[in-house]
Amino acid sequence: MNSLLSVDSLTTRLRNGAAIVDGISFEIAAGETFALLGESGCGKSMTALSLMRLLPDGVCNTGGAARMDGKAIFELPEREMRSVRGGQMAMIFQEPGLSLNPVMTVGQQIAEVIELHQQIPSPPAPLPQAGEGSDSLSPAGRGLGRGAVEQRCIELLDQVGIPDAASRIDEYPFQLSGGMKQRVMIAMALAGSPRLLIADEPTTALDVTIQAQVLQLLRDTQAQTGMAMLLITHDLGVVAETAHRVGVMYAGQIVEQASRDELFAKPLHPYTQKLFAALPSAGRAGQSLSAIPGSVPPLGSITNGCRFAPRCDKAWALCHEQTPAWTVVHPQGVGRGCTGLKPQQHTLGEGQGVRCHLYSETGNAKCGATLTPNPSGGTTSQSTKPASWQVAGYPASGSGERVSAGEGALLQVSDLRVHFPIRKGLLQRVVGSVKAVDGVSLSIAKGRTLALVGESGCGKTTLGKSLLQLVPATSGRVQFDDQELIGTGASLAAMQMVFQDPYASLNPKMRVAEILEEGMSALNIGNNSSERQTHIDGLLDKVGLARDSKWRYPHEFSGGQRQRMAIARALAVSPQLLICDEPTSALDVSVQAQILNLLKSLQDELGLSYLFITHNLGVVEYLAHEVCVMYLGRIVERGATQEVMHSPQHPYTQALLSAVPRIDGAGRAFIKLEGELPSPANPPSGCHFAQRCTHVMPSCAAYPDETSISATHQVRCHLYKN
Repeated sequence: MNSLLSVDSLTTRLRNGAAIVDGISFEIAAGETFALLGESGCGKSMTALSLMRLLPDGVCNTGGAARMDGKAIFELPEREMRSVRGGQMAMIFQEPGLSLNPVMTVGQQIAEVIELHQQIPSPPAPLPQAGEGSDSLSPAGRGLGRGAVEQRCIELLDQVGIPDAASRIDEYPFQLSGGMKQRVMIAMALAGSPRLLIADEPTTALDVTIQAQVLQLLRDTQAQTGMAMLLITHDLGVVAETAHRVGVMYAGQIVEQASRDELFAKPLHPYTQKLFAALPSAGRAGQSLSAIPGSVPPLGSITNGCRFAPRCDKAWALCHEQTPAWTVVHPQGVGRGCTGLKPQQHTLGEGQGVRCHLYSETGNAKCGATLTPNPSGGTTSQSTKPASWQVAGYPASGSGERVSAGEGALLQVSDLRVHFPIRKGLLQRVVGSVKAVDGVSLSIAKGRTLALVGESGCGKTTLGKSLLQLVPATSGRVQFDDQELIGTGASLAAMQMVFQDPYASLNPKMRVAEILEEGMSALNIGNNSSERQTHIDGLLDKVGLARDSKWRYPHEFSGGQRQRMAIARALAVSPQLLICDEPTSALDVSVQAQILNLLKSLQDELGLSYLFITHNLGVVEYLAHEVCVMYLGRIVERGATQEVMHSPQHPYTQALLSAVPRIDGAGRAFIKLEGELPSPANPPSGCHFAQRCTHVMPSCAAYPDETSISATHQVRCHLYKN
């Protein structure tokens, strides 16, 4: 393979000696996408930062080599590296909110990249007239001028789906949503026309329609320019649609590497198989997902043996004693050893390779270790359901006291509206309103899950917050367990929320134990601190965190670990209804499986109800009983999960489902939505979706009434009014 990037035995360590990235090797050719898969904490992002030479303090490269077009990256002086970084090699960072400069406009930040790496001169800013300040665009002020640089900035923002790009270049990052900030980061990375793009979770903050648009843009850019891409993601659907080759990373090592087709047809390493088995889908509804027990081992804790052995149900004595060598295997049909695969010692980067004793001569001779991949990508071993546990205020597990689903509406919402006033002028007169939630009605029965889906900005999170009165409702009714909540001062302790951004919702000055105990103390749960600490230990076990982690601060954890803390905090006070705002968006598939198993087991045993706000439609199929599709503050389609997901009626729902990446490559043809959500401050008259709908007709000038497709499936669309 004629490689653009060649990485050989890359090793990155903490200064105390523990390896974060431990001797990994791979190659990427021009025009190729190489995906790195693995759980949080496996070293994927640190690999990217090592290649960019942007390592944080206390971390350094201690071995190996990386060559970009034949140049030894680690040997370049910093002055030369600056021309490589952002120009020949660019990176989309995982957290755009922390990566964008808050005191520079979006246009200035993109212009910086263009002027540094593309040699497009910026026209001189005009001198200010008498009495005027030096406003407006320039690389150092506000002035891109009206020249080529400004036009290129607008083109880039338009390509990544930013509406009204010409005006957005003058806005600051705080004025943009999380999804928009992510798209600005993508535009900045593409601005220098890099030959290699390192994309670290580039679509995590995006809903499925924008994700599909961005991934198509990256593929088109690759086809036009031959750009190579290192894709770091935990979304196997994105990998299936985008990657050419895949490396699976665990505890700082690549444990399997293959072409996309080989890996998805027959994953070899037990860890890879468990990642596939952990994927939620409609076919696994009602079953526990195959969550991987335990967590990634601490740095440097395993020096001999396979690092996955403590979590592997196929491990035997050799796995704990001897580190497995890299082996390339070739199918030889059934009947050879236990695996039917012929082992061969080989160099990394060729063929389908794996770091596992099962594929060595010793492993093939050990017939007691059967490893048969099943059609879903997992192994035939049975997964165990999470152990039962008792939560304060709930019946003990196994007591036979179960709550039947659907015994009555626990939450009833009627015509709820949340309008934010728009004020202008010296006297701050109200001149309009932002109609974030505009006449929503829904109900959630005891022990049931209602999923709320839709694009970013459609009002999903505002609806969730208004139910908890974190945002005041303008009008409407909210009844919980037959008790009116709006304007009555009723207790909301039985309703809890898992927020979308765990970093912002956890107090950085409090340890985990203090965060979890705070709500319990306020509601007098537990007789004393010792009882509460015991309860906290049980919560940490259930969300997959070590018990001793409760004495650490939030900043010491990965994004996925912080999300697990947020879920544990919500569960600590024994709620009846949990409002989950994108609770699994920051989680890899193995941890997501643990959380979904936990939520499902709690619902089965304790009768919990969930309002599940998400853009992961695979999770919706697995967990939800009913689905509401929201657009511009209103629900446009609702019904049983199977009906909505497999027979969508509203054109908007059809577009959403067409954009979902699937690991089997199946699905509907992608329906591209032109533009973005109209402004809720000035919603279109009539059907709000008409401006983006390919089926628009004269009757769409009036807002459609709700039409019943079946007894459990309703839609608001003029296509079905007869």
